[in-house]
Amino acid sequence: MKRISSDDAEIVYEVMGDGPPVVLLHPFPAHHELWLAVAESLSSRYRMILPDLRGHGDSELGQGPATMAKHAADLARICDSEVLGRAVFAGVSIGGYVLFEFWRRYRGRVAALILCDTRAQADTAEGRAARLKSAADVLERGTEPFVESMIPKLFGKTTLDSRPDLVAGARKMMMKMAAEDIAQVQKGMAERPDSVPTLKTINVPTLVMVGHEDTLSPVADAELMRQNIPGAEMKVIPRGGHYAVWEQPAAVGTLTRKFVDGVSGA
Repeated sequence: MKRISSDDAEIVYEVMGDGPPVVLLHPFPAHHELWLAVAESLSSRYRMILPDLRGHGDSELGQGPATMAKHAADLARICDSEVLGRAVFAGVSIGGYVLFEFWRRYRGRVAALILCDTRAQADTAEGRAARLKSAADVLERGTEPFVESMIPKLFGKTTLDSRPDLVAGARKMMMKMAAEDIAQVQKGMAERPDSVPTLKTINVPTLVMVGHEDTLSPVADAELMRQNIPGAEMKVIPRGGHYAVWEQPAAVGTLTRKFVDGVSGA
């Protein structure tokens, strides 16, 4: 694992393979290992860069809410440290929120985008209130009750019914977050701007992926992105939920490899 300083936090990331760079951003409240199976399948041809987002995994939180601006700045510093030039960026859930902000601030670094199980809309007033209540609750009750409450939302019915091993592996990742990390990341997501107006400005090749069984960022949210990003293509992952990358890594890996091969000329 590599480490860099980014303002008030140490950010940790893993690098695998060699070749054109591909940066993979995980969802909340997991960390970089969620992408490992997919990254390994591409690392024979590409340099895979897997950060732990601020407040997740081994990366520090820093002070105050983990805003999208902070995450985007962290990502830019990783790009500088790795001398990436332009790269393909993929993001799941909060990873997608970060990429919208990254696009607004650093679009010259982006060769192509993969937006997976995410949404462009900001939280509604009700959604923001629920997120802030969750942030307060986790400080009172701790990480474990929060993680247990998230499990039914993060996985598709297929996974919940038939793959307890995948649920257990993700639970272990999520339990690495301290209550303060969870609270401040939630506050940062509650503050995020509406990215729907940003979609029409995205002029690089874009793949939208969504788990067929995702209830947090459902197919309709993916379709909104596909319709508004010029030339975007969309793929639905059978038997995948919000964590489709973890639940169906072979399917996600195949689609990711085909897309990246296409945009990199491999």
